Amino acid sequence: MKKIAVLGSTGSIGTQTLEIVRANKDLEVVALAAGSNVERMEEQIREFSPRVAAMWSEKACKDLQARVKDINVKILCGMEGLLEIAVMEEMEVLVTAIVGMIGIRPTIAAIENGKTIALANKETLVTAGHIIMPLAEKKGVSILPVDSEHSAIYQSINGENTKRVEKILLTASGGPFRGKTKEELKTMKVEEALKHPNWAMGKKITIDSATMVNKGLEVMEAKWLFGVDLDRIEVVVHPQSIIHSMVEYADGAVMAQLGMPDMKLPIAYALFYPDRRPLEGKRVDFFELGTLTFERPDLETFTGLKLAFKAAEQGGSMPTVYNAANEKAVSLFLERKIGFMQIPELIGASMEKHRKIDFPGVEEILQAEQETYDFIGQVVN
Repeated sequence: MKKIAVLGSTGSIGTQTLEIVRANKDLEVVALAAGSNVERMEEQIREFSPRVAAMWSEKACKDLQARVKDINVKILCGMEGLLEIAVMEEMEVLVTAIVGMIGIRPTIAAIENGKTIALANKETLVTAGHIIMPLAEKKGVSILPVDSEHSAIYQSINGENTKRVEKILLTASGGPFRGKTKEELKTMKVEEALKHPNWAMGKKITIDSATMVNKGLEVMEAKWLFGVDLDRIEVVVHPQSIIHSMVEYADGAVMAQLGMPDMKLPIAYALFYPDRRPLEGKRVDFFELGTLTFERPDLETFTGLKLAFKAAEQGGSMPTVYNAANEKAVSLFLERKIGFMQIPELIGASMEKHRKIDFPGVEEILQAEQETYDFIGQVVN
């Protein structure tokens, strides 16, 4: 019986992780954590019987306690709750699917306690990769990527000599606005940005796909996960989302991982690695597909991706500012307080304003995040 904890259990990745648990009786959920969705958390507690559950907000915490007082489950609150879950003695795998930089501290705590990390929280490596990866190596902890692209890369280098990796080819669907001009993007509304052509995801990551900021974050994540320089990471727009990413080797061979756009595949791969469990769902039909196509990303229109490479090149605290500015800007866009093209504009302005710290600690990372939030709050009244 493999015992797992899920941070972000009520979100898209968290709920799909629990679907896999339902189908595999040798997985046991010992802890769950979420932000504020008390109703769904109550349902999950009643179905999966975790020993511990945590909510981020104090109000949600009290509400949950009242709802599940008939159940033998310990209810925790806030960062203290996440940290307590991260170091649970009986837990073996921590699924970090919680959104935002609140995932950094529990991930560090879990690594220090020798837990395997199934990583779905981009912000952890984007902002603190210089802390996380050396610590994982020191502790002998496996970090198994849950993102479809990074899982594909991981699978494509499995069993190969990593010193012979020449290039990582990170695929992107292009999102709902592929092929649009800057002028067209200025008028795009929230509803249009949320219509992803291939993937069913949460609102924030769907908007990130529309701006291609998501791909920028994945570039930074790949740099840390696979120890490659930025000039060896290339973004390839692949509208069908069948090839999830590729790795090119020194001899010219290219290894790719293909599959239907279904997040349960990389989640299950991380949970059961190195095994591959049977997974229900549609299979790739190459005759039905007919063709797979590829394009260069339009960096002049989708400047969010261009800014990501700039932030990654500068390093230090700059990726934190990039990430925090995007989080705040996306939130404002979803609230209909700014236009779509203001998202990359606010990211760029935040990066210009920031004075970079070369090797930030966790406190400095969180401070840079807050300063970025404050700056955007002043710019957008």
